[in-house]
Amino acid sequence: MNEPDRRALVLFSGGQDSTTCLAWALARYGRVETIGFDYGQRHAAELACRIALRRRLAEQRPDWAPRLGDDHLLTVDVLGQLGASAMTDDIAIAMQADGLPNTFVPGRNLLFFTLAAALAYRRGLDVLVGGMSQTDYSGYPDCRDNTLKALQVALSLGIDRPLTLETPLMWLDKAGTWALAHRLGGDALVELIRTDTHTCYLNRRDTLRAWGYGCGECPACTLRARGHREWMTV
Repeated sequence: MNEPDRRALVLFSGGQDSTTCLAWALARYGRVETIGFDYGQRHAAELACRIALRRRLAEQRPDWAPRLGDDHLLTVDVLGQLGASAMTDDIAIAMQADGLPNTFVPGRNLLFFTLAAALAYRRGLDVLVGGMSQTDYSGYPDCRDNTLKALQVALSLGIDRPLTLETPLMWLDKAGTWALAHRLGGDALVELIRTDTHTCYLNRRDTLRAWGYGCGECPACTLRARGHREWMTV
């Protein structure tokens, strides 16, 4: 569905999911801005990917280029001050006693969407787009659909302006995410995601694999590789 009168802000990390969501938003809305967050993440390579990805998306799809608006990068290193996690500190990835992986950064997505809502208020944007998924994810509670539905209500009340939180990947597994990218931009977009995005938690970009760069062993690489393999065999 095309909604040319609506203006969106995409939470854009430079990873596979957020790049797919950016393409989804550009195909749908009349104006799309992006926001990224530097929170001291170990996989800082994703931040270095963002500007080139935006440029190459606009080059691949001239019809999307006029819709792509400003980019915003915020520093939110306060998350690292709240306690250590494998996402922000040089510690081994493992499961915690509460059943969650220690890559979970408590409140991260809640904070990101809150900051995005504040920026959307300033910029006159009414849709926030995030790449969260409840179908094929690492168990993070702030990726769940009910969490984000509740957050949409709270943020809309908090700025006294209706906001829509869109999560186009919520009910897709990683194979479905690869398939969505192909539907949106064909082989060119899939190849861009394979070569220019970054997902690996360990920040490895020395080996290009069938599914992209990464260590091939961390949870993010495992999900991405499995999804690509399943999509390719459909």
